[in-house]
Amino acid sequence: MASFTRDLKNFLERSERFALVKVADTKGSTPREKGAFMLVSPSTSHGTIGGGQLEYMAIDEARQLLARGKAATMLDVPLGPEIGQCCGGRVVVEICAGDDALAKDLISKARQQEAELPHLYIFGGGHVGKAMAAASLLLPVHVVVVETRAHELEEIAPGIATLLTPMPEEAVRAAPKGSAFAVLTHDHALDFLIVAEALKRGDAAYVGMIGSKTKKATFRSWFLKSAGGTEKEFAQLVSPIGGALVHDKRPAVIAALAAAEIMTALALHESAKTASPSGCL
Repeated sequence: MASFTRDLKNFLERSERFALVKVADTKGSTPREKGAFMLVSPSTSHGTIGGGQLEYMAIDEARQLLARGKAATMLDVPLGPEIGQCCGGRVVVEICAGDDALAKDLISKARQQEAELPHLYIFGGGHVGKAMAAASLLLPVHVVVVETRAHELEEIAPGIATLLTPMPEEAVRAAPKGSAFAVLTHDHALDFLIVAEALKRGDAAYVGMIGSKTKKATFRSWFLKSAGGTEKEFAQLVSPIGGALVHDKRPAVIAALAAAEIMTALALHESAKTASPSGCL
């Protein structure tokens, strides 16, 4: 996982002056949601409010605000042919000059949000596990690669947490609620044990297992007859991970498809917990 707090601190340390550009209100179709924000300095920027002409206008306005020494301003922008965008909605953007107090508040909130990010546990550090870890580096998730073999953890992408353990199922039991579990070890029996633990938790956002239809059917028989599982629990299992529509089995392709699948599952799980998402600030 990229450290969003570290990147924010680096931007603020490099910028003697900065402005906060925040989406204050939206109507209709818009690039970003209410609460999304970015920071703008005289020479660079951090974050995004959706790109395109809207963002260019907001950056220009923010730099003019900094140059003139103003405290705050606002833009009310229709996203239509007038600015060369066809979203069709409308965005109200608030822009205010930053100070030390705002910088500290931004860092504090970034730390809190980073601490609350969901967890993705990748069981297995083989070819696909390594590819999934690398594909997850820029995603807003805490990633942990769990392995029983020390040598397979040596080439995991820098910045990814690893756990070497002879009993990977214990990592399932210790995981926070709402975690995602991607199971792709070198041993089918170990896969079955880990997946069974994850399914029986009942609070996982995603449980995926690499393999074929035959492997999934074999797991189902074992899970129901020998592991004390139920059909309701089994129905949570995603296998093969990444879906079956794309038949390219290269690790990087599987990793990309699985990453999209997992992020969708995490988003749906989060939206089910709350009626309305919180803003960035």
